[in-house]
Amino acid sequence: MQLFYSALNATGRAGFVMANSASDARSSEQELRQKLIEARAVDVMVAVGPNMFYTVTLPCTLWFFDKGKAKTKRADTVLFIDARHIYRQVDRAHRDWTPAQIGFIANLVRLYRGEALEAPKVSAGETAAKLIEVFGDTPTYRDVPGLCKAATLAEIEAQGWSLNPGRYVGVAPGEDVSDEDFKEQLETLNEELESLNAQARELEQTIAANVAGILEA
Repeated sequence: MQLFYSALNATGRAGFVMANSASDARSSEQELRQKLIEARAVDVMVAVGPNMFYTVTLPCTLWFFDKGKAKTKRADTVLFIDARHIYRQVDRAHRDWTPAQIGFIANLVRLYRGEALEAPKVSAGETAAKLIEVFGDTPTYRDVPGLCKAATLAEIEAQGWSLNPGRYVGVAPGEDVSDEDFKEQLETLNEELESLNAQARELEQTIAANVAGILEA
């Protein structure tokens, strides 16, 4: 994982590993996410599957910040990557990324940033082949269902300032929805239902107050 951070970070950039709940939590966490997003500080979000760390077995999310992003063309977007299905099974309880997989994800980010691609010292051919397979003979960034999505600030606001990649990336055509994806979709629908119910209650109170005012007149 340290190799991945080294591949993406530069001056003014920083990366952190966070629990998935931090990407979707409400209240003060939501307000903090909103401030970070509106400040154009959040650059890339990467969803990682379970067992990628020896001390943490749960899935997590990698957060990447860039102080200079506000002065670039990508100021009003955030790149979301779902890398939960990209891994090498080391043993029954541990996974990691191969150099080629790290190179592919890092170069995906470089395509989005408009930076020059870099060939990893190991498995350069495999990395290049995967980039061509996904993005074409002359790789340029594009949204790929099930893999990556450059979401606008308006799209993120519509999702309650969520930074959960699963809300934006979606599922690749023909791919089965995993239990985790289904849970995320169900949670999203439930949140929308709760919001609509709250609006309905507010509307009922407003109507009741107006009717009471008319009857008292």
